[in-house]
Amino acid sequence: MLTPVERLAIAYASFSARPAWEALLFFHHRLAEAARPDRDPLMIQLRLSWWRDRLSEPAGAWPKGEPVLAALGAWTAETGALCGLVDGWEARIVGEDGGAELARAEIEAYVALARIGGVQNLDLIRSEATALAHPSSAAPPISRLPKAMRPLSIFRVLAMREQQTKATSPLSDFAAIVRVGLFGR
Repeated sequence: MLTPVERLAIAYASFSARPAWEALLFFHHRLAEAARPDRDPLMIQLRLSWWRDRLSEPAGAWPKGEPVLAALGAWTAETGALCGLVDGWEARIVGEDGGAELARAEIEAYVALARIGGVQNLDLIRSEATALAHPSSAAPPISRLPKAMRPLSIFRVLAMREQQTKATSPLSDFAAIVRVGLFGR
């Protein structure tokens, strides 16, 4: 379910942070699938409300056959950030905010992921996540993120590369991933 780039980026996270990263990305893909633009808005709302209802329950009450919920076990202390993602997807599809609420929810999800990973400097994480959400106005990274949050740096650099006027190649993207994965910027 994860893309090769996402899998490679997660490989640069600390071993203890990888399950939370995988769960977040799996969840994001599942929500994107639920909120596909070609679906009826009512069906999207029903699918998203199912996720919202599950996340409001204790983790022990979650259905055992749902692999994404099983992966989200690492997020039991931060389900509020996950509910924010559900709300953000709903606002993007049936609202008229242009994705602003989803961008805010993604930023807060990365901050929650940092808390799960034991990261102390949450302002730095929020700054990097904001730069990921708005790559065209972002400056190059100044600080190195902790290893637990290294995938965020990779995603940010790739988003900034997409905004560049010159075309990038898969080989140069791979080189950027390796450089940022190893050195943090």
